[in-house]
Amino acid sequence: RAFVLAAVNELLFTLPFGRGRIIILNIVLLALAVNYLLGGLLWLAINASEQALSTLLESVYSSSDDEVEQPLLSDETGRSSSKSIFAWASRCSWHIHNGILLGLTIITIAWNQWLSPHHGHCPLDTTPGDSGPPPPHSTNLGSWFDFWFLSVQYRLVISPFPPLAWLSPAILGLLYGRIVLARTWKAYTINASNALFGVFLMVIFVLTRLLHFGNLSEDCLRMPEQLASPGRNQYLASFRSFFYIIKYPPSFAYMAFTMSMNFLLLAFFGALPEKVARRLPALLTFGQSALFFYIAHLLLYFGMSSLVKTWFGHELDHIDPMTGKPAVGTEGKPAVMWVTLLVGLLILWPLCRWYGRFKSTKGVNSVWRFF
Repeated sequence: RAFVLAAVNELLFTLPFGRGRIIILNIVLLALAVNYLLGGLLWLAINASEQALSTLLESVYSSSDDEVEQPLLSDETGRSSSKSIFAWASRCSWHIHNGILLGLTIITIAWNQWLSPHHGHCPLDTTPGDSGPPPPHSTNLGSWFDFWFLSVQYRLVISPFPPLAWLSPAILGLLYGRIVLARTWKAYTINASNALFGVFLMVIFVLTRLLHFGNLSEDCLRMPEQLASPGRNQYLASFRSFFYIIKYPPSFAYMAFTMSMNFLLLAFFGALPEKVARRLPALLTFGQSALFFYIAHLLLYFGMSSLVKTWFGHELDHIDPMTGKPAVGTEGKPAVMWVTLLVGLLILWPLCRWYGRFKSTKGVNSVWRFF
């Protein structure tokens, strides 16, 4: 499946849009392929090591139990005691591996700041009036290394989504899946837990703004509100400043905010009565063909953008990296953006509905189901 994602990225995006000038155009799918592969390998490793650790703990506990005259557990038969030891060892191993996954989640989002050329700060010589950080710089560890951790733009490679910079959400997904599938939970318990964790992550995000940690945009804002109060916390200067977060690569603040919204949405949609959910057919249609929707929407909106820019576009103040010419867009015309979005969704709805029916005829392990 990782290979299929990489092939789809090359066939549908790099070849037609790169036009022979680019050999790798990574707009999410290539990064997703890498993380899918690494996530699968990590899942296999966790399954193997969890069983091995459980066996080791059971063996150690049983050995210590045999050395005393009276059993530590008050079971009259050895069989009951053995089952209790096995259950204890399994629980310990399960929790230890959950802790490992949580640690890896934190480490793999934190290394985006550790590897940042300026550790999340913009150089002090940033031109006043700039509204964001300068283009990404090299880590001085080579172009190959930078490709995996930084947004890069080379002569033959354009990759705004560095694969290993997005590994953290994939590992968090493994941890979430282990917990949800560990037992049969009541719907209320899952929804309440999603809501509580969403609120917890939102608090973390607020703290990144107040305490200046986990950001890749420190000293980067040069908007009028920052220039008017140079000594003030840049994130508290205005509403838009507070929600200024870096996605290329994702910062810890970005991860906290977006995952908070994801968990809150999970809680909201999980709490919707089935009768209400069935009255939202478009939402169910898109959700049941999410990856197909993502790929189709990229192709559709790329195509629509040419028409929209021809009719409503104007020249912008930066260069288009694909053409090397001044970029053309509809900046300052939000109505055009909203109308384009809605028209695109109306086109995608029947396409996703057809694909959902098509893939339902395939086996559960079919690659078509993956999309």
